[in-house]
Amino acid sequence: MGCDKGARPIKKKATVNNENLNQSQKEEKTMSSTMVRQQMPEFTMDAYDAKTGKYKEISSKDYEGKWTVVCFYPADFTFVCPTEIAAMNAKYDEFQALNTEILAVSVDSKFSHKRFHETEPILKDLVLTIGADNNQEVSRAFGVLIEEEGVALRGRFLFRPDGLCVAQEVQADSVGRNVDEFLRQVQAWQHATEHNVVCPAGWRPGKKTLPVSTDAEKMTGRVGDYITIEEILS
Repeated sequence: MGCDKGARPIKKKATVNNENLNQSQKEEKTMSSTMVRQQMPEFTMDAYDAKTGKYKEISSKDYEGKWTVVCFYPADFTFVCPTEIAAMNAKYDEFQALNTEILAVSVDSKFSHKRFHETEPILKDLVLTIGADNNQEVSRAFGVLIEEEGVALRGRFLFRPDGLCVAQEVQADSVGRNVDEFLRQVQAWQHATEHNVVCPAGWRPGKKTLPVSTDAEKMTGRVGDYITIEEILS
């Protein structure tokens, strides 16, 4: 069964020599279909730390051993983007209470990020760190770069302390993402990981989980004996 053993790394396929690929095959290999069940890509980039108002260099190593949310957005000085950043920032203390770090990233420079923070009213209380993916390498590594436009899609990724991605959400420009839903996913993944259970749709702290680690065979085809649709939707 696919959901009775927890999140496991995807086995790597044999490396293909790109020199032997035609152009369409090379383009297909450029964009990753999903980051889920893969390790966080290694990266180093400049960043703006809104908490201190200073620039710094960050890397993937800074997030080793931590639950981490990496949140890409298209660009500074746009319209939906500041609302998303402000929403994540408003929930920062709740993420911190879950020992979860947040890293926002766009292809803008660290100087643009600073100016964005200083001039956009909705970001006046910003404390997040924003990565400056100037060369677009980080966006490309995470599979969210729109090559012909040079900007990233709205991609949000959750990594366990061991660096494995367990959740991602990627969407186009015009609609912002729901920070409360992503916070719920962090809570669910932490609970499932700690207690070796799986969480049904819409699970929140205090609600029923499914003990497939011990009752997988008995539960097969009989999940409705353990949980009702009313409990799921409550």
